[in-house]
Amino acid sequence: MGAFLGILWSFSRLFVKTSAGRKRFNVLGALNAITHELVMITNDTYITADSVCDLLRRIAELNIDVPITLVLDNARYQKCKIVTALALELHIELLYLPTYSPNLNLIERLWKFVKKKVLYSKYYANFSDFRNAITDCLNQTHTTHKKELDSLLTLNFQTFKKCDFVPI
Repeated sequence: MGAFLGILWSFSRLFVKTSAGRKRFNVLGALNAITHELVMITNDTYITADSVCDLLRRIAELNIDVPITLVLDNARYQKCKIVTALALELHIELLYLPTYSPNLNLIERLWKFVKKKVLYSKYYANFSDFRNAITDCLNQTHTTHKKELDSLLTLNFQTFKKCDFVPI
């Protein structure tokens, strides 16, 4: 709940209200790369392996008739035995991205969009307003924000056909 300050130019000293930022609102989400449908789990504590398992169950409940591949980063709670066992049971393939490559994960583009829309240069007096603003934005991904997100969440990734290394 800490401040995300946008751009601020001022010729005189200006005090910007911000909260203490001691509370957390965690969103663990999965984004369908084709339809841009969002499935999410939220909490006010910590994301754990149980949270990831809840997300896997929610994805499985969608009854999608095609094979499901879930792209994940290398967080410890995503790579544990409980998560991998449940993914096997639910027939969900887990694909782990290389370290430090958030640009390869579409959900990271969504998180950046949410920060820009809801958090940058905004002050929330209490935690419930903060949580509701994020939740409302995420719930409007298929309505209000659909046009913006359709252009942002494309599958255009830079690829390299041939890499030549130059010796130094």
